[in-house]
Amino acid sequence: MRRPARPRRPLLRWLARLLLLALAWICGVAAWIHWSGERDQASAADAIIVLGAAAYDAVPSPVFRARIEHGLDLYRDGFAPRLVFTGGYGGSGARFAESQVARRYAIRAGIPEDAILIESTSQTTYQNLFEARRLMLEHGLRRAIVVSDPLHMARALRLCRGLGIDAVGSPTPSTRFRSFRTRWEFLAREVYFFHRDLVVAPQ
Repeated sequence: MRRPARPRRPLLRWLARLLLLALAWICGVAAWIHWSGERDQASAADAIIVLGAAAYDAVPSPVFRARIEHGLDLYRDGFAPRLVFTGGYGGSGARFAESQVARRYAIRAGIPEDAILIESTSQTTYQNLFEARRLMLEHGLRRAIVVSDPLHMARALRLCRGLGIDAVGSPTPSTRFRSFRTRWEFLAREVYFFHRDLVVAPQ
């Protein structure tokens, strides 16, 4: 006699619970990333680290320009006496590193050249901050304000903690990622990087 098939409902219920748990976790991570980007913690520091973004030859992209301008505002408001611009060469044919473009922009805006430090080798957020830490150590700078886009801030500060940088975040007050599509894509990317960094060392 053929045995009756076992009911699959308990298994389906467990799978549904796991799916709901995973969805709740992802939503929680996304909410934390969004919340981190809404907090401006700017306070007295030794340096303002402006994370690199794309540049078009000698002109910063709109995203990078917003970061640079926010960094300049913090400097002018007296939060820190030094600006640290990060970012290397965007491609093999690039004439200028992102950090060089930022320095040129800042000097043209009236910032003293001796208040600016740059590194021109980094290609990723982790490398931006690794090189910024090196510059801080070389110049005896201890505390930093990190400037980037709001949805990028959670990862930047998490990397700072991993690198031993005493840092607070000051996201740009406006972001070039304004449409629903661009903000959703940025958020989804940051959720991915959050989980990737749990299993793979940042580079």
